[in-house]
Amino acid sequence: MEERDRELLLLPTDAIAPNPDQPRSAFSEEDLERLAESIRQNGVLQPVLVRHGDAGYVLIAGERRWRASIRAGLERIPAILEDRSQDEAALLALVENMQRCDLTFFEEAGAIRALLLQCGLTQEEAARRLGMSQSALANKLRLLRLSPLEQRMILENGLTERHARAFLRIDNPEARAAVLREAVVRRLNVAQTEALVAERVQPKVPEKRPKRIFIAKDVRLFLNTVDRAVTVMKAAGIRAVAQRRETDEYFECVVRIPKSDSSTR
Repeated sequence: MEERDRELLLLPTDAIAPNPDQPRSAFSEEDLERLAESIRQNGVLQPVLVRHGDAGYVLIAGERRWRASIRAGLERIPAILEDRSQDEAALLALVENMQRCDLTFFEEAGAIRALLLQCGLTQEEAARRLGMSQSALANKLRLLRLSPLEQRMILENGLTERHARAFLRIDNPEARAAVLREAVVRRLNVAQTEALVAERVQPKVPEKRPKRIFIAKDVRLFLNTVDRAVTVMKAAGIRAVAQRRETDEYFECVVRIPKSDSSTR
């Protein structure tokens, strides 16, 4: 990104509007109060970054400092004014929060998606600007396949991004929600969650049809059939001979049918 002229100003806090593309959806009250107390004692050590807006100034980066300054009772705040477009401001806000690790992984994914749509960037371009691999960016975006309720459950119960990626292996929403609830109730770690998911997504082995077991009665019918066949051949003048032997394990039947009737010659 090209260098811009920067101007240091002392601006009224009420002349600054929050960034409409701020990727953070929530600010910790405890963290804000802690920062506000530090500002009361030491002042604002790092200026916020702003751009011109339709009515005054709009934050590019530093919303947490701006909010804490208002809470601390400051009427003015040091600010650096830069000539940035809204798209560039959105990118800078995302980069700042990512570098400070201030975003949840779902907020980060949502901000990346908004950046792609707003700035018309490809995943490859966005990954390069954000300093991450394209595969890492794609994995972030996949997290948004989880419903808002699932995302809230994951965050409220202290589950990690790896937990979230494991749940994504389950396509059926109802089955996924059931596994998520089980992971929360049982307080499963990542490895245990991945094992549970693997168990639920493993394809069922088709049931083998049981082999028919022939009982003695069936065998006797077959033997009788052989005997009848030999009798029919004899009636037709064929000197067929049948021999049968029975052991503890099997029946043995041997039928000899002459190729020609040599006894009449």
